[in-house]
Amino acid sequence: MAIMATATDSIRNIALLGHGSSGKTSLAESMMFLTGGSDRLGKISDGNTVGDSDPEEIKRQISISLSTMSVEYRDKLVNILDTPGYFDFVGETLEALRVADAGIIVCGAKDGVTVGLEKAWKLLGAGRLPRAFYVSKVDEENGDYDAVYTALRAKYGTSVCPMIAPIKSASGKVEGVIDLIKRQAFKLEGGKRVEIPIPDAMGAELDVLYTAVSESVAETDEELMEKYFSGEEFTLEEKIRGLKTGVRDLTLFPVFCGCALTGLGTLLLLDAIVNLFPSPAEGRQETAEDGTELVCGETGSPTAVVYKTISDQYGKFSLFKVLSGKITPDLTLTNARSGAAEKMSHIYKMQGKKSLEVKELTAGDLGAVSKLSDTKTGDTLSAAKNAAAAARIVFPEPCYSAAISPKTKGQEDKIAAGLTRLADEDPTFTVVNNSETKQMVVSGAGDIQLDVLCAKLKDKFGVETTLSPARVAYREKIRKKVEVQGRHKKQSGGHGQFGDVKIRFEPGETEDLTFADQVFGGAVPRNFFPAVEKGLRDSIQKGVLAGYPLVYLKATLFDGSYHPVDSSEMAFKTAAQLAYKEGIPQASPVILEPIGNLKVTIPDTYMGDIMSDLSKRRGSPLGMSADADGGQIVEAEVPMGEMSGYAIDLRSITQGRGSFTLTFVRYEEAPAVVQAKIIEEAKALAAEE
Repeated sequence: MAIMATATDSIRNIALLGHGSSGKTSLAESMMFLTGGSDRLGKISDGNTVGDSDPEEIKRQISISLSTMSVEYRDKLVNILDTPGYFDFVGETLEALRVADAGIIVCGAKDGVTVGLEKAWKLLGAGRLPRAFYVSKVDEENGDYDAVYTALRAKYGTSVCPMIAPIKSASGKVEGVIDLIKRQAFKLEGGKRVEIPIPDAMGAELDVLYTAVSESVAETDEELMEKYFSGEEFTLEEKIRGLKTGVRDLTLFPVFCGCALTGLGTLLLLDAIVNLFPSPAEGRQETAEDGTELVCGETGSPTAVVYKTISDQYGKFSLFKVLSGKITPDLTLTNARSGAAEKMSHIYKMQGKKSLEVKELTAGDLGAVSKLSDTKTGDTLSAAKNAAAAARIVFPEPCYSAAISPKTKGQEDKIAAGLTRLADEDPTFTVVNNSETKQMVVSGAGDIQLDVLCAKLKDKFGVETTLSPARVAYREKIRKKVEVQGRHKKQSGGHGQFGDVKIRFEPGETEDLTFADQVFGGAVPRNFFPAVEKGLRDSIQKGVLAGYPLVYLKATLFDGSYHPVDSSEMAFKTAAQLAYKEGIPQASPVILEPIGNLKVTIPDTYMGDIMSDLSKRRGSPLGMSADADGGQIVEAEVPMGEMSGYAIDLRSITQGRGSFTLTFVRYEEAPAVVQAKIIEEAKALAAEE
């Protein structure tokens, strides 16, 4: 399929969103097949769809990455952004919404209003993007389009407007659809759309739906409202004009339906995309990072924003949207973030994983370029000097962490290198080498995302990995004052070693070691004081209870002795360490645990379960407040050691509707029973090592 350069007003950029397994990829496949964009109708079960081409997607039969593809229909270019439905991959959805001009929320005829649908609605609302609903799989057993449509109107109001009605046989099987705008009925024969008579038995039902459409049209314009109240019928042009205005102004949200596997309803949806949805020239207003308005259009300086990066064994592809001007091969653009010059040697249109080289891309269109040297997801490229960077994608903070390690020792560097490459594709996860716990910790949106990362490390970089709970960085401190002596004496022929110190250990006021001296009469020469302090600083890296760093310690060197020949810095350093080992166990040491500030956002209905769960985690509620969507924000302080699986548990408790942030606040003394458990775990870990 050769895709020609298209004027901005003939482009439609549409994101498909919704719950996992709702039918988004199958709908995109149906659009591709029925418009000649692909020569076969791929199926998820067969692993041959255009959108899901990654080995992990084929194996799991779910979308993991955003996929971009294009179809030509009625002299318009429709760019389709197929997003994953699983919440671990919300970053991919945010990438799509960065460049989409409208969204279609896909929901199954058996599923009703799902959590994924609600989240898609909120994301589109946050971006103030036009949106519509597509009820998929209407021909499946137990599918009920009418129930889904009723539930949508109940939740989102009368702005939800029907566009299509299914035709059912006596047995309840869907045999065709009715276009409520043109008032025509269609069925599929041999893969082609054939017009059929509207069933007389549906007269009363259709009258209600026709009235709903007319009311929606009337509410978009005063002139149309007057015509409606005068009893006149709207012309087809007036219906389309009114509906397009309502979609653009976010006062009308159309509902479509169909079956992607048979193609029923797909072309009617494409008709609506072409007729009702805004082009990039009419759609979103681009802003710079500082919030100022960016002037976009076909006549401006060539400018593009990168919305996704694909990295594979053949190199790196940067997917972009042209914001203004035209992008052509061999054009040199400047990265607004880094100042690097980037040559657009060849430009492409993406059809899933496949790339088709093109000669020109117009403002509003989506494309791809390979081998950019210093460009990341979210960057702006422009031919203009000192061009402002367009608004970047704001990804959620990672909330689920696990330690990652190789199954074969010595391959830590391969893991680090592989994760660095994978981070080009997925900016939503982070990797930290925790020197305290001696673990490499990877953090993301959930366990599925981390599992996929491990699978990709194996497939792409040949390193097998294991995920385990991330250890918590505890601390230790003392509660009593003690005075101890540390004496190091060793004779081995020639010069010996001698160092003798008396040190007072007591709780300090600062987290770092406070070292002081009160030595009188030269009992310990001043030139050995730094060695004593060095010995103590080395010692506090490992506490006496469970081996965690000792904090809030004040150490005062107040006496000691030396030998004019055998004393040395090393001897006094060793003496200080002996004093530490002797004194700290006598000073009532305790373990401190990190405390985090938790803010969890939930619908009201889950309040009781959330509070009960917080109690089990030894959480202390601080208060509640309402959020902008009518839910509740619960704020609490909770030991971070109790929060390792909270992302998964919260998802289970709230059916995916909850979200949270957790930030470190301070360290507090852990309860005795918790300290005992921490000490036992430390002993077990030491035994393994």
